Amino acid sequence: MTAETDTAPRPALRATGVWHSYRASTRRRAPATPALANVSFTVTAGETLGLVGRSGSGKSTLLRILLALERPTDGEIHLDGERIRPGSVRSLRSFRRRVQYIPQDPAASLDPRMSVEQLVREPLARLDVAGQHQHLVRTALDGVGLPASLHRQRVRELSGGQAQRVAIARALATSPHFLLADEPVSGLDLPRRNRVLDLLAGLAQHRALGLIFVSHDLDAVSRLCSRSIVLHAGRVVEAGPTRDLLDHPCHPATQELVEAVPRLPAPRHPFTDPTPFTARPRTT
Repeated sequence: MTAETDTAPRPALRATGVWHSYRASTRRRAPATPALANVSFTVTAGETLGLVGRSGSGKSTLLRILLALERPTDGEIHLDGERIRPGSVRSLRSFRRRVQYIPQDPAASLDPRMSVEQLVREPLARLDVAGQHQHLVRTALDGVGLPASLHRQRVRELSGGQAQRVAIARALATSPHFLLADEPVSGLDLPRRNRVLDLLAGLAQHRALGLIFVSHDLDAVSRLCSRSIVLHAGRVVEAGPTRDLLDHPCHPATQELVEAVPRLPAPRHPFTDPTPFTARPRTT
């Protein structure tokens, strides 16, 4: 590897001063309700970032803005220095190749008429990805550990964990720089949940993918994310190394999330401290 390659900057996805408001009424003078207020952060390829908060904290709105599905009221999103905003399919084609989404419920978001192979091939054609598509499909499915016997099945014929692997393979097929995962293990039982977490951790580490992991599951966040930000009422109230946030939460919103989980198992991945996390009573 050359020195030039070693010093090459990694791809970066950046939110700068993002605000977003919704109006409770269609009336022109109706007050706007802020869903996000001055949110800023950067994640680079190879980083794992947890986006943590209770329901209504603004996580879903921020995810839609990061995916160029919604325009912020103020502020900007940049990918590798290029400003990103909602637009036509053609204008966002390059962005969608580089930034992919993993849904919370693949059974509800994937076309039930398509086979597993067809589902993974579909974004390759839609986004005009170069290469031999059949090979890219097989590589993506092999990468998530789905056996060939399932490639012609429909999503409804799969288990929840298998369906989530299909969604991950579909996201990987375009060789993205970033994966944005929306509560991807919330509907799975414990064994399937752990297998999907292990898969995501391995992909982030070995493929140098940037991962934004949206969750209120602090166990999953502690195992998967080296760094986290905590959203409350649309604002970033804490940010830093995940272990520090969980061991020493400062803001009441973070403390409440920690106290809701009596004990979390030891992380099993190299980018977090191996010491088990135990929720501590809040001191007053």
